[in-house]
Amino acid sequence: MPVLERDGALSWSLRGRRERLLRWLATFITIALLAWSARVISERTIWDFVLDAPAQGRDLLARMFPPDLAYTTTLWRPLWDTLNIATLGTFLAILAALPLAFLAARNTTPAFPLLRPIALLVIVTSRSINSLIWALVLVLIIGPGVLAGILAIALRSIGFIGKLLYEAIEEIDRRPLEAVTATGASPAQLRLWGVFPQVMPAFAGISMYRWDINIREATVLALVGAGGLGLELMASVNTLAWSRVATLFIIILATVVVSEWVSARVRAAVT
Repeated sequence: MPVLERDGALSWSLRGRRERLLRWLATFITIALLAWSARVISERTIWDFVLDAPAQGRDLLARMFPPDLAYTTTLWRPLWDTLNIATLGTFLAILAALPLAFLAARNTTPAFPLLRPIALLVIVTSRSINSLIWALVLVLIIGPGVLAGILAIALRSIGFIGKLLYEAIEEIDRRPLEAVTATGASPAQLRLWGVFPQVMPAFAGISMYRWDINIREATVLALVGAGGLGLELMASVNTLAWSRVATLFIIILATVVVSEWVSARVRAAVT
């Protein structure tokens, strides 16, 4: 933009004087906040522990190897529990998220001013609470065990699946809907034959992606008593059985790698 100099001549600048001042002010405030944050963190950090961390890490790794591979014979049941927690929790979330997504989408909700805000509230509530917190509350209500883990995974996953799915529904092509409507289809048939076929690839991909995430989350829910491999991990850490901890890490890593492969294959097959 043109800028008037003191001698009366015009010069060109990418940004005006006010914009440059605001950018410099924003930069100064950002640097000041970063410096203040660094000072607060430094004052609350025990630097002797930080400096000693490499030595402690090497010592811990030395205790973890070689892994106790014989321990794997006792891990099949906890591994099965972890897979059940993730799979059944994802399945329950899909059953709940599917109607919620249709109620939350602007182009499919039957009562926009009434039902859509309720559906969005459920989705936001589910997404705003971590699965570990859900598990903690459920363990207090129904007791420790696999059921608490399944419900915790489901309650957390409803918001994730519902949000992505209703956004996919809002982006569908209207022309197939008009064609189905022209045949005299009912609202239910319109959603079944006009909407769902268009969002099916996205729906399958979202569901498998969430299942893949839930495999990871299910391994840590045992920290609050929700069952699975996490119980064995917590017991091994509490008893300082580091070779067993290494074995558990290997099992968890292998499980996550396999779930990632399965999820990727399914998403590739439906897209």
